[in-house]
Amino acid sequence: MIYCGIDWAEKTHDVALVDDSGQLLAKRHITDDAAGYKVLLDLLVEYGDSEENPIPIAIETSRGLLVAVLRTGKRQVFAINPMAAARYRDRHSVSRKKSDPGDALVLANILRTDMHAHRPLPADSDLGRAIAVLARAQQDSLWNRQQLSNQLRSLLREYYPAALAAFEPWRNGLCRPEARELLKAAPTPTRATRLTRTQLEAALKRAGRKRGMTAEAERLRDVFRDDYAHQLPLVEDALGKQMLALLVQLEAACTAADDLAEAVEDAFPQHPDAEIILSFPGLGVQLGARVLAEIGDDKTRFADARGLKAYAGASPITRASGKKSSITRRWVKNDRLNHAGYLWAFASITASPGAKTHYRRRRDDHGDWHAAAQRNLFNRMLGQLYHCLQNRKLFDEHTAFPAALAAAA
Repeated sequence: MIYCGIDWAEKTHDVALVDDSGQLLAKRHITDDAAGYKVLLDLLVEYGDSEENPIPIAIETSRGLLVAVLRTGKRQVFAINPMAAARYRDRHSVSRKKSDPGDALVLANILRTDMHAHRPLPADSDLGRAIAVLARAQQDSLWNRQQLSNQLRSLLREYYPAALAAFEPWRNGLCRPEARELLKAAPTPTRATRLTRTQLEAALKRAGRKRGMTAEAERLRDVFRDDYAHQLPLVEDALGKQMLALLVQLEAACTAADDLAEAVEDAFPQHPDAEIILSFPGLGVQLGARVLAEIGDDKTRFADARGLKAYAGASPITRASGKKSSITRRWVKNDRLNHAGYLWAFASITASPGAKTHYRRRRDDHGDWHAAAQRNLFNRMLGQLYHCLQNRKLFDEHTAFPAALAAAA
């Protein structure tokens, strides 16, 4: 067999080909464009790459145009962790020398010696990959929105506590359109005290509110005209301008999050696995799309449910040496899937009687903390999801938690 290793960079890539004995057959330095990709594909064909017998490729990334070109057909592409590649480099040289052509050779030798210990990139469908892009982008936009909201809240605490008091009864206070419109109309507390009820109702109407505007305007006017400490006038005006600049970023982040959420809602229900995923308690369209984005729709990706649980960081890990042994949580995991699992377990406690009983048993009988009990519940429901996806079955409460339901009864 022939093995290929590619050390990728932003503008150029180094390619190395080795045979079964580790002999270097060819090496190339290609550019990151269509011409460079053609040189690479021609080189692979020259050494026997075909549709029936493709050459496996090792590279230190799983995304980008180069990976997309290499994944065409049945070719296996292995995304090697850079830390693992660095450890393999020490096997061949102790002088700590490093070069890009040498790294490409190391990657090729990784496949030659230990291809069985590494997994190729999953063969997900085009729709599954598109949903993964949208779901991850929507998750990133929510994190960005929350970060900007925290920055805005911290700034308002310095000079505008009336705004925080006014928006406190609202869910997602600073991210709501009403809050943004009011901050535009009154960027400083001095200007907020001058707002009339008519102006407040107009701001609420511009934000899209249709009910209870009169009562809400009265409440806001009372809050804004309450007694608060103030900054110096010039300082207050400067802070108001800083707040408006930050508000522009927050409004753009809110718009991006809403647009991406709509795109996910359009794409996710079209997937064949969507019905099974949505049958689980605690999983809606957005959270279900995140779960599908991370586990993919390649049914051969995980050998069993234990592999999926380890990948998600739901199952514990044992560290034993001599007389010492400890069981701890996993630190190396898919962080996105682990985050989605935390939200999934939290929502399923109220959506499923069996999940709630399982959670309470972990807290009361086993003495788990809240996070540990949720992680155990996520571990169990992830195994059930793997079983349902493999066998094309919907979630059934009595099958999932038979003992828990009997104990609750």
